[in-house]
Amino acid sequence: MTEPQETAHFSVRKPSKPDLWKDSLGRTAVRASQILLILTLTVVAIFGLLQIRLLVIPVLISLILAAAIGPFVNMLRRRGWRGGLATGVAFLGLLIVLGGVITVIVFSVRSQWDELISQAARGLDELENFLLTGPLPLEREQLNQAREAVVEFAQSSQVRSGAVTGLSVVTEFLAGASLVVIILFFFLKDGAKIWDFFLRPFKGVREAKLRRVGKRTMEVLGGYVRGTAIVALVDTVAIGAALLIMQVPLAIPLAIIVFIGAFIPLVGATVAGILAALVALVANGPIVALIVVIVVIAVNQLEGDLLQPIVMGKSLKLHALVILMALTAGTILAGIIGAVLAVPIAAVTWAIIQVWTAEDPNLEDMNPDLPPADSQPT
Repeated sequence: MTEPQETAHFSVRKPSKPDLWKDSLGRTAVRASQILLILTLTVVAIFGLLQIRLLVIPVLISLILAAAIGPFVNMLRRRGWRGGLATGVAFLGLLIVLGGVITVIVFSVRSQWDELISQAARGLDELENFLLTGPLPLEREQLNQAREAVVEFAQSSQVRSGAVTGLSVVTEFLAGASLVVIILFFFLKDGAKIWDFFLRPFKGVREAKLRRVGKRTMEVLGGYVRGTAIVALVDTVAIGAALLIMQVPLAIPLAIIVFIGAFIPLVGATVAGILAALVALVANGPIVALIVVIVVIAVNQLEGDLLQPIVMGKSLKLHALVILMALTAGTILAGIIGAVLAVPIAAVTWAIIQVWTAEDPNLEDMNPDLPPADSQPT
């Protein structure tokens, strides 16, 4: 008998199709898609927030003010004051300070306005004579044409529409100021309970990180506002004293403008100083204006080289380029108020990133004013 012959079976392996998403180009495409998705969500979020900026901006301003004066409220509470009474005292003190500043500005402007107008008229006459007889003499007809163009523009529809826009801006400002007052009061009174309410869905490590985020946010905002206020006070005293000594009109309002401008890093105090120099140029002549410019430059150097590293070294750990980019973005998105809020928001964002990635050098226990983890609000 013949043995059956074994037949060999050969399987033909089909060439596998290459996975387009696993090579270098595919991985790059996936990463690019993720980045585009994140950018799209960010743009949509920013656009949505801008649509309700009348609410968002007061909330941010109230949060910053609460971080600045919150330690005072907590100190009163630790001394046995009830929460409502401590909040009311701090809140009333803040309103008195703001009301006093506004009163000083109004009365200073009213008392010196006529003098400034007359000196400005003389300064403009001197400027006109300089243009007619200076190194680049102009024709009287050219000056008259320029003056007529200014008058025509002042009477144009653009200016009238701008006045209507300005009226709406004033209305929005009053509504926003009212919201700031209300929101700030509740932040000071019930800030811990509000934050605890938002943390209810989170447990464990994520809750602990979010509590650290809340603590670091208040620390950064409070330190930024208090440090900036100290620097602004030094700028105001120095520049204001120089303006008073040289008898520049509106010295006190200009000094207050310097104080407010100092809350816009890098450029705020400088722009306010330039405004003071322009007033001195119109009212007191070029020599006094040059002295004011020298004082402003000296104060800015003192601020940048000595005050800010000492006062704000622990509150604002941002590179100057980052500050400049934040100022530019904030100004584009929300104007002057955006420039004021951009830097503290950037500082808070960097602090949150450090906490979330465990790179924050100050990862200590939570703020004792906040309730412990896994606790219910009282």
